Amino acid sequence: MAAFAPFILAYLTFYFWAPEARMNYGELIEPARPLPDATLTLADGQPFRLGALRGKWVLMLTAPGACDESCQHALYHMRQVQRAQGKNMDRIERVWLITDDAPLDPALARALEGMYFVRVAGSEVLREPALAGDRSGHIYLVDPLGNLMLRFPRDADPSRILRDISRLLRVSRIG
Repeated sequence: MAAFAPFILAYLTFYFWAPEARMNYGELIEPARPLPDATLTLADGQPFRLGALRGKWVLMLTAPGACDESCQHALYHMRQVQRAQGKNMDRIERVWLITDDAPLDPALARALEGMYFVRVAGSEVLREPALAGDRSGHIYLVDPLGNLMLRFPRDADPSRILRDISRLLRVSRIG
């Protein structure tokens, strides 16, 4: 009978004692599927495709060009999360999906050096179900295969985003 105790305990634990907390802070987007690789335009007018970032983890924010204080905080946090990865920071890219045609603040653009400023107004990218509706201000994580996989809440805690991404980079063999 004692030999069966671990199996009984494991069964009871698995089916009747579900832990309340989950490991990840970001909301898992299911099913994970690739973002459309539409031809888009960078803020400076150059053509751009999201597929050009395949092979990298991508932190992405959807927000209008008239970036309010909350938007600026999110962009800053994305930069800090990338830099906090140390030797792995080159595995991450940052993208701001600008949802309208409003002009960008030049000082903000200079402060966010290394970010892709991508105009997506009217694009099929915004019709992606996970991005549809009012998703402005959310930070998303795209995996190296181009799949939209995590959505972080508005005004997200950057230390918790950092923890999620650090964990993914540690276990990932791609990107």
